[in-house]
Amino acid sequence: MQIPFQFLAPKTNLRPGLACEITSEGVIAAHQVDGQEATMAFTPIAAGIVRPGLAEANFADQPLVVAALRKALDEVAGREKQLTLVIPDAAVRVLVMDFDTLPAKVQEALPIVRFRLKKLAPFEVEDAAVSYQVMRQTSEQTRVLATVMPAAIRAEYESAVIAAGYEPGVILPSTLAALAALAADGASLVINHNGHSLTTAITQGNELLLHRTLELPASDEWHHEELARTVSVAMAYFEDTLQTRPNVLNYVGPGGAQEFTRVMGEAPGQMLEEYGLRVRDLVPALAAGGSTGLPKGLVAGVVGALAS
Repeated sequence: MQIPFQFLAPKTNLRPGLACEITSEGVIAAHQVDGQEATMAFTPIAAGIVRPGLAEANFADQPLVVAALRKALDEVAGREKQLTLVIPDAAVRVLVMDFDTLPAKVQEALPIVRFRLKKLAPFEVEDAAVSYQVMRQTSEQTRVLATVMPAAIRAEYESAVIAAGYEPGVILPSTLAALAALAADGASLVINHNGHSLTTAITQGNELLLHRTLELPASDEWHHEELARTVSVAMAYFEDTLQTRPNVLNYVGPGGAQEFTRVMGEAPGQMLEEYGLRVRDLVPALAAGGSTGLPKGLVAGVVGALAS
C-alpha cells in the first residue's frame, strides 16, 4: 500500500534512504541503499521518558532521547544525514475529511483544510504543521487525508533529531508510515500499539477509510478490555461499511502478534476465534534481515518509511 503522506517535503522527489522511529520503547533506525536489504539498529529508552501527547512536552529527558537517536542512527547511517522521522500517533491528529469541492492548488486548498481542522483539533492550529492529500475525488465529493501536529511538539521532535546530528527531511505518523509496508490490495485491518495509545486503521486498496487513536488506561490491568473493544468496533465497521470481514489482523507493537494475543487474555481471545481473525505482525522479524537485537513488532514504521 502506498500513502505518500508527509509533513515536510524532502529536498528531492525521493524519500531518504535513512529512517528512524521514536517510540516509548526506544529508537529504531534503518538504512537502505539502492534497493538492497535494509540494515537496522535499536536503542532502548527507559519507560516514561517518551510520553507522546498533544498538550505537553513528549520527552521527560530530551538529552537521553538525543543520545538514543545518535546511537541507533550512527550504527546504520553511514554518511547519510537526511532522514524520514516516524513519530508516535499520539503526537499528531490524523483525520479523514470530506469536502464538496477543494481547489487543485495547494496554496488555495490548505487554508480551507486548516479552517476545517480548527473545529476538529483539540489545540490551536494557526501555527500547527498541517499536511493533506486527496485520496478520492468525484464530481460531488473530495475525500482528504489530513494530519495536524502542534508546532511545539513538532519542534521538540525535530530539535532532538538535529541535536543528534541528523536532518528530519520528512515526518510521518507511525501508523501512516507502517501502512506503506502493507502488501494487501483489498480491505485490511491494522492495529498499532505504542505506549499508552492504540490506533486502528482500516484500508481499502490505497485508500485509508478509518484512522482512530485512543488513549489506553494508565494501568495495564485494563488493556485487554480496550483491545477487545477495539477489535469489536473494527469488525462492526467492516460488516456495516464493507459488508465483509477481514481474516487477518495486522499488528504493530512491542512483543509482536504473540504479545497482542497474550494481553487479550483467554476470554477476549475467544472473540478472535469467533471472528475467524488471525493475528500476525504487519512486518515479520525476518524483514529485518541480518539485523540483530531488534524488538519484535516494532520495525513496521521504518520499513514502511523506506518503502514509501
